[in-house]
Amino acid sequence: MSSILTNTSAMVALQTLKSVNADLTKTQSEISTGKTVATAKDNSAVWAISKVMESDVKGFKGISESLSLGESTVAVARNASETVTDLLTEIKGKVVAAQEENVDRAKIQTDIVALRDQINSVVNAAQFNGLNLVKGSDDVNVLSSLDRAENGSVTASNISIARQDLTSQAGTYGTGASLATNITAGAANVDSTGGANSVALTYANTSGADALELTVGGSTVTVAFDTDAATMIDNAEAQINALGLSGISASSNGSGVLTLSNTNSFEEFNVAWNPGGTDTIAMANAGTGDSAAAATGSANTALTYRAEEVALSTQATVNEGDSYRISVNGNEFDYVAGQGETMEDVARGLKTAVDAGGETGVSTQVSGNATDGWNILVDYDGTDTTAGANMTLTANGQAGGTASGGLFGLDNIDVTSDAGADSALDNVETLIQNSIDAAASFGSAQGRIETQTNFIDSLVDSLKTGIGTLVDTNMEEASAKLQALQVQQQLATQSLSIANQAPQSILSLFR
Repeated sequence: MSSILTNTSAMVALQTLKSVNADLTKTQSEISTGKTVATAKDNSAVWAISKVMESDVKGFKGISESLSLGESTVAVARNASETVTDLLTEIKGKVVAAQEENVDRAKIQTDIVALRDQINSVVNAAQFNGLNLVKGSDDVNVLSSLDRAENGSVTASNISIARQDLTSQAGTYGTGASLATNITAGAANVDSTGGANSVALTYANTSGADALELTVGGSTVTVAFDTDAATMIDNAEAQINALGLSGISASSNGSGVLTLSNTNSFEEFNVAWNPGGTDTIAMANAGTGDSAAAATGSANTALTYRAEEVALSTQATVNEGDSYRISVNGNEFDYVAGQGETMEDVARGLKTAVDAGGETGVSTQVSGNATDGWNILVDYDGTDTTAGANMTLTANGQAGGTASGGLFGLDNIDVTSDAGADSALDNVETLIQNSIDAAASFGSAQGRIETQTNFIDSLVDSLKTGIGTLVDTNMEEASAKLQALQVQQQLATQSLSIANQAPQSILSLFR
């Protein structure tokens, strides 16, 4: 049925044209914006995902800037640490030169002071945007990532940079919990005359024919049978003294007792004996520091050094601010541990503190290891003639202090005397190792930041690629679709024109 009021064909053609025009408009929008999903109306789920990822990209760009700032700051600290290491190495050369007595130590000391001042200048100047990583002890965090969980929550991750204090400050002794059980002085009183540690050997000759063999510090003497034990011990005394062992002497009481004495500050000697036949030797402590038990028959013992030991705990953990103190003749010498330090650091710090005190006739050395424990050896040679000078030795410790600087003791290096030159040689090695450790720590941190920066840059590129995959227009496909829709638009327009002309054919029915 034909109708002039209702043109169904025109209606269909019009709807087709509207649909084609809508598709054409969408395709033209995709081409002009470059996005398939430009608004939430286009695809709400994909649009939401893309916006979350775009916010992450924005955040990671900020992180990249943070990492660049952190890397520059660490680079400054590393360069400073390496410079300090070079300057300390120069100081070591001066200290080594000062070991020779036939040099102008005053001029060498002037050079050392100049190098020390330069180190302080480098440490104070090593800042980037006001942040100095070679002063203080608080860690610095560099923002390194934003971690998004499956539930959508976001947490920040940081690269922690440990400061490496390269100042020479002494620190502040703590007022917190007692740490006295972690440090023990081996003797209440060091010999006021700078005397020796000794062992006494009591010889009993019963066979009347056997020789006696004695070994002291690797040198062996054999005492042939004589008329009696007392005479044999007198002969042993003469042979041992004839060996010329530095700091080692033998004495006989004329009744078969041989006393071996050691006046060396830090060198220990082994004593072994082998009485022949049924002869016996009983050994007993005869000095202020030897603790060997009595023994008979063939045996050996240690003839200990003259110095007294301050022993540090093998079990205790060292925390930042832990303060340890050695008192020598009433004068207190402290070291306050920094972050990440060990008992070895405490031992070397206390040694440096005592050395810097300038106690007359007092010298120090660090001995031991992490397994058996670290000791500070304190020796007194008896040169202080002040009335009552007898080098009383005590030790104590408390938590809660302010850490000493990593170059603690640098300000007190003084090579103008024999004792100062000797102590400086060991102490400067500790300072060099501290600065090397600092530079290595900063180098490791800088490498980690650089790796993270490269990863963030790659991650941002990957996220951008992912976002593009979700929302970007496929231009080849859009171009082909545009041409097809333009043809469809033309055909739909022609179809509508034909449909609109159909009612005119009804007029012929009325002619």
